Amino acid sequence: MAIVELTSGRKFEARDDESLLDAAARSGVSLSYSCKTGRCSSCKCKLLRGETGLLQPEVGLTADEQADGWILGCVRFAVNDIVLEAEDICGFSLPEEKILPCRISEIVLVAPDVVRVLLRFPPNSTFHFFPGQYVNVIGSGGVRRSYSLANADFKNKTLELHIRNVEGGAMSRYWFGQAKVNDLLRICGPLGTFFVRKFNGLDLVFLATGTGIAPVKSILESIHNLPQIEKPRSVHVFWGARTVSDLYLNFMDVVKEYQYTPVLSRSDNRWKGAVGYVQNVFLQNESSDLRNTVVYACGSDRMIHDAKKALEESGLEAKNFHSDAFVSSTDIN
Repeated sequence: MAIVELTSGRKFEARDDESLLDAAARSGVSLSYSCKTGRCSSCKCKLLRGETGLLQPEVGLTADEQADGWILGCVRFAVNDIVLEAEDICGFSLPEEKILPCRISEIVLVAPDVVRVLLRFPPNSTFHFFPGQYVNVIGSGGVRRSYSLANADFKNKTLELHIRNVEGGAMSRYWFGQAKVNDLLRICGPLGTFFVRKFNGLDLVFLATGTGIAPVKSILESIHNLPQIEKPRSVHVFWGARTVSDLYLNFMDVVKEYQYTPVLSRSDNRWKGAVGYVQNVFLQNESSDLRNTVVYACGSDRMIHDAKKALEESGLEAKNFHSDAFVSSTDIN
């Protein structure tokens, strides 16, 4: 056993056959994560002392990040005692992960390559999640794919998913060619740490691309009904898409009193709104400093990496940037 010490002061034991992320979870320590396959960088942490080894390829880091001592906790194990600089999500006990049966109650094409799916669960089902988390849907042959939850709670025994068509994807072939109402599926979750931490009195900024708007919808719906004293000082949502047809939500119904800026990357002369990339549009419109701002970014991996770099260079503290990168899926058995 090796001892892992965090800069927060917390410690836990880690075996050489488990990832740092799994070792932390086994000891009741919650660290940030998303894909758990070494492809996104949500679990990025800095190795300050000691030695780690690789369990899987670590493709979610740049060469410069690796040279600077950054590692991904989901694919690294402790060779000896180590010290890590990592986000310790103190004060949050992550909801229990479970597998539940469900049936499709609705499937609707809402954009040229996006379907909105409602899953219904047995009346006696219980499922707790933090708005912003995701689930794995288990399909035929045990194939699993990850989808963010778009609704804020489980009161109606339903979960809402926004699913994009991925060319050649096994589950995409199902969702866009075979799926029908009453199909029996299973979900595993909730998963991930893309949820808001402390936010009352702060300026929240959401950067989303494509179906990355789904967890943002979930979070905003959960915030809307809070007492005013518990709400953020301000909320601004930037949703990036290619064309107008990709903006598949009437988002003004979701953001309600908050600010919303749709951004197109492939606009024509008829589009009078913002053009470009969400992070650039945000920075162009930001008139104050970023010391009171917390950013939550969800969508393409490239957007998240570019946004993090640009925002930190503009003064945003690294600890105030949270992300959930939508990376290409592989089978999880």
